[in-house]
Amino acid sequence: MADIKTLDDLKSAVGTPAPAVAAAPRVAVRDKLGRSYATGKRKNAVARVWIKPGSGKVVVNGKEMAAYFARPVLQMILRQPFTIANVEGQFDVMATVAGGGLSGQAGAVKHGISKALQLYEPALRGALKAAGFLTRDSRVVERKKYGKAKARKSFQFSKR
Repeated sequence: MADIKTLDDLKSAVGTPAPAVAAAPRVAVRDKLGRSYATGKRKNAVARVWIKPGSGKVVVNGKEMAAYFARPVLQMILRQPFTIANVEGQFDVMATVAGGGLSGQAGAVKHGISKALQLYEPALRGALKAAGFLTRDSRVVERKKYGKAKARKSFQFSKR
């Protein structure tokens, strides 16, 4: 190698750095029926969600949203991604969800809708990501261990 005594000698020996590779622009992902598909998860619930342009009809496990998620709070959770993206009433949703309770299932469907929306229209990704809807909520109940009353609670200690 050449004698390198100064910083300029080192720079010339190394050469100029290669330009950073720009990220490829996101493209819409749709199947032949014009739908986008994504899985959403929260706690132990897993939802498979398909969205397509339509009138805003939401079907969960073969039932209308109001029949499956009877509580208004859970229905509001399902509508949040559409509200943030300003596309209310423009997409039909078909979802199958399993595992967990109703609250976890609503969160899983919301996560799936958000992911499917950003796949259908990549321009919506910024708003959904800023609202935190593309992040999976991975909190699950800790399992019970043997020798313990619950996951961490010990049995009552008796000195005598």
